[in-house]
Amino acid sequence: MSNSMNGAEAMVRMLEAHGVRHIFGLCGDTTLPFYDAMNGLDHGITHVLTRDERSATYMADAYSRVSGRPGVAEGPSGGGATYILPGLIEASESSYAVLGITTDISVASYGKYPLTEVDQEALMRPLTKWNTVIKQSQHIPRMVRTAFKAMTTGRSGAAHLGLPYDVQYDAVDPADIWADPKHHSYPAYPQSPEPGAAEAAIDAILSAKYPLIICGGGIVIAGAMEELSRLATRLDIAVATSISGQGSLAETHANCLGVVGSNGGTDETWEMMQAADLVVFMGCRAGSTTTSRWEAPAPGTRVVHFDNDPMVIGANYRTEVGVVGDLRLSLAAVNAELDRRDQGGATFGGAAAIADIKARKFEAFSHLAQSTQAPIRPERVVDTLMKVLPPDATVVSDPGTSCPYFSAYYQLQQPGRYFITNRAHGALGYALSASLGAWFARPASKTVALMGDGSFGFTVGELETVCRARAPITFVVFSNSNFGWIKASQFADKDARYYNVDFNRTDHAAIAAAYGVKSWRVENPEDLERVMREAVNHDGPTLVDVVCQALEESNAPVRRWMG
Repeated sequence: MSNSMNGAEAMVRMLEAHGVRHIFGLCGDTTLPFYDAMNGLDHGITHVLTRDERSATYMADAYSRVSGRPGVAEGPSGGGATYILPGLIEASESSYAVLGITTDISVASYGKYPLTEVDQEALMRPLTKWNTVIKQSQHIPRMVRTAFKAMTTGRSGAAHLGLPYDVQYDAVDPADIWADPKHHSYPAYPQSPEPGAAEAAIDAILSAKYPLIICGGGIVIAGAMEELSRLATRLDIAVATSISGQGSLAETHANCLGVVGSNGGTDETWEMMQAADLVVFMGCRAGSTTTSRWEAPAPGTRVVHFDNDPMVIGANYRTEVGVVGDLRLSLAAVNAELDRRDQGGATFGGAAAIADIKARKFEAFSHLAQSTQAPIRPERVVDTLMKVLPPDATVVSDPGTSCPYFSAYYQLQQPGRYFITNRAHGALGYALSASLGAWFARPASKTVALMGDGSFGFTVGELETVCRARAPITFVVFSNSNFGWIKASQFADKDARYYNVDFNRTDHAAIAAAYGVKSWRVENPEDLERVMREAVNHDGPTLVDVVCQALEESNAPVRRWMG
């Protein structure tokens, strides 16, 4: 091996050193040296060519959520840099490690009005946990190490590296190519809570009559599912989740209430929010959706908060006990203290209360799920997915029509990240592309992407990428030929004064078929299960276009539209 190495080669070697196995991205003029290095070096990294930089970051985001390793997306300067933004802010706000690499114009031509000049560092600053545009080639190894350190430690998030064209050609010392193996995955360097914090949390919880645990995405990110299950079972305490927190417990677990809040929560699950005299937030920011715009817990309710980010403690609620540290280590400390106290017997009757709530909730649901009305009811689609999907299926949903139904009624049978949706910024077009990233991270799991037809239109071009990758993903389109969430909001909040929310009906099955996807269009509810089973079992990409009931006409589990 020669001792000379240029900046582009150094970038490839540094990604390799950090355990990167997949990169999602799209070529451009400023990327030529980087692609040449990817082409010429033996590195074991699979590069997935996407059709849009937004899609590349969505793929990297879902890849990161499923694998627990940083996802990597790359794109060129100018338009590429602006297109890569949506996925980076979603990852940062949702606490997932995603690295965006954008190549850039030469440092030598800064300020000379070259094509595609934009201040990438200023552009990325509010969207990332850490970001820089590299100014000298010998900085590359250090900056890549810093990016991975930032992404994987503390509250995980996105990072950005700008790689100028001329810097890619300049020399780098091969001796500086090294990485800390701890930064290959996250959370890296987890920290335990301070002495006494776990004990104080237990004292508070045991002094309550009706405590309720509410989990956000943090439990799954930290891999704290087993410790949570042990705690919930031994105290017989109810565990609710936000949408991002789904998978903290299996939703078939006796102590799992399911999703609460204004999206995916129902009147039945909300009863427990209102009845709680102490709420324990775990890896959950107590934001607007989970609390139904801070309607519950009501002011004065006692609050205990576990999080690895001290900034979220007391941000929305006066907190009696804050436990700051890695959630897996914090819950292990709680369980160890309960062991010391010999406290393991059932105390709070959570499972019995949950069984009653779920019985009532699913009675109402099954009535709608069995409806033979056309257009097909979304409840029926979710019920059908429950019947035909294996327990370890990975389901990716856009935040639109499919999300509240799935989050309210589908019962995830395993703990872990088996349901993915982009809750932080809710950009449409996420699921179609993100599902490919999820599949690359866990190819043995059946991957399904749910979306409305509004969303489908955003990133339909990635069907070509999916076919090229031969990924056996099943896409389900909830077709109601409008931007359903907004139309339902106009129905509820604006007395059905609809304005510019409807578009023409499209035959999504025909479009998918043109890309090479095996597809079906379903209008008759009686055909749904047979078609869905065939689609899920097919060894290749499939799409089911379901002509379904519009949100504004439905019984969607979204609190502000109800009653």
